[in-house]
Amino acid sequence: MIASRLLAPPAGWRKDTDVVVVGSGVAGVTTVLAIRRALPAARILLATKTVLDDGSTRWAQGGVAAALGPGDSPEQHLQDTLTAGAGICDVRAVRALVTDGPGAVRRLIDLGAQFDREPSGPLALTREGGHLRRRIAHAGGDATGAEISRALLVALAEAGQSAELEVIEHALAIDLLRTADGRAAGITLHVLGEGQTDGVGAVHASAVVLATGGFGQIYAATTNPPVSTGDGLALALRAGAEAADLEFVQFHPTVLWLGPDSRGRQPLISEAVRGEGAVLVNASGQPFMSGQHPLADLAPRDVVAKAIMREMIAGGTDHVYLDGRHLGAREWEHRFPTILASCRAHGIDPVTELIPVVPAAHYVSGGVRTDLFGRTSVPGLYACGEAACTGVHGANRLASNSLLEGLVFAERIASVLARGLPPAAEPADERRAPGLLDPAIVRPLQQLMSATAGVLRSGTGLAQAAAVLADLSRQQCDKADAEAWQATNLHLVATALVQAALAREETRGSHWREDFAETSEAWRRHLIFSLGESGLSSVFEPVLDD
Repeated sequence: MIASRLLAPPAGWRKDTDVVVVGSGVAGVTTVLAIRRALPAARILLATKTVLDDGSTRWAQGGVAAALGPGDSPEQHLQDTLTAGAGICDVRAVRALVTDGPGAVRRLIDLGAQFDREPSGPLALTREGGHLRRRIAHAGGDATGAEISRALLVALAEAGQSAELEVIEHALAIDLLRTADGRAAGITLHVLGEGQTDGVGAVHASAVVLATGGFGQIYAATTNPPVSTGDGLALALRAGAEAADLEFVQFHPTVLWLGPDSRGRQPLISEAVRGEGAVLVNASGQPFMSGQHPLADLAPRDVVAKAIMREMIAGGTDHVYLDGRHLGAREWEHRFPTILASCRAHGIDPVTELIPVVPAAHYVSGGVRTDLFGRTSVPGLYACGEAACTGVHGANRLASNSLLEGLVFAERIASVLARGLPPAAEPADERRAPGLLDPAIVRPLQQLMSATAGVLRSGTGLAQAAAVLADLSRQQCDKADAEAWQATNLHLVATALVQAALAREETRGSHWREDFAETSEAWRRHLIFSLGESGLSSVFEPVLDD
């Protein structure tokens, strides 16, 4: 059983602000900057788990999608997003994304982000899986995330010269502070940095924004950095917020295979490489995506990941290959310098050799459930970026919509806060029962999730996962350090994901049940989770169409 409340941190330092934003990726920093524009006098505190540039944003290779090219339109972008989302997208949320998207990207450019351009001046746009038009803006060839992060952090540094903005690094978000009537009143942080506030303390605020990223670290192999342990989602569930669509975990189909014992964050090979003409081949060197989908190698990621897994099973291999040799040295060096360097660092030269690839956990389409303006079911608590479930991704995120979602919904949160912050209120004194788990559970949990709740799932495997997770929940510890909190967060998120995957008896998007191989109209619903005194509970709700 999962307790709905954890051990309260001891009384320590306290800070007061108007808005606290947790997370320093594209979603978090854009939120801070947008609030600064809308409410110049508002006090903002930005807390980040390690250092400012250590989240998933800087690892994004492909780019950011928006209808910026000639002949393209938000409506076409909407249709591609809905197709990839396999019937689970909320159309109003997608329309907000694609309509606000071009302006959000232009504001990012105005902020200083340097995207690649054609010799004649316009943005150099490419295609990725699921896009029928070239609408992916990229930077440094395949270093889009790094450039976006750089531009945002430069702007943040300039904004940080004001006394109204404070940044705390090495700060793990623990729990939400709430008023007696359930409104967000701030957050508790476990700060480990030197030369700043240390130990466990509280930030009192009128509004809390979670931009903490995903939870890829519940799997043994993932493209996510070590900080992606689902802290924001777990915190929100403990605070009574709803979560949605947790079963829809996207596995990037082409991650560099580093051998049978590889684990942790794996280097991804952006599908933009396939967008420029690379093809997937099996161990015999034969292409296998033709006939799998009308877009062949540029099919949506779930289609490609499943095709790779089928090919691996049929051939008895633990990886396939990506053939980009025909792109030539100049194209590799100009368009994909980061991927080229990463491959060569691992002893593979894509110019002359096939690249061994395998699917790995990459992005979760679900998260803390929000409305069109980032509001959660807890008043005063907001979420955006990968930590949130806005409804735009459905059962399978369309490539390069993630950076766009962070930009768009961060600005939407700021637009709500600009209408007026609620008055500050003292948090209630909540008494909580112990429940932190031993960090030793993390590695077996990751192995279990990869084996039973990864690309291939079945009722038998998921039931086994639920039983093992229940056993792991008994391995508690009394030491309330960062590792114990992360282990506890991973366990809560993994348990919710397994319950969701077990409940959805169909195959749809990135959720593939071997024992329920077909998509069912009866399951065209969202699975909504909440955490109460008796543990996790769930209900199904209909998808919101226009």
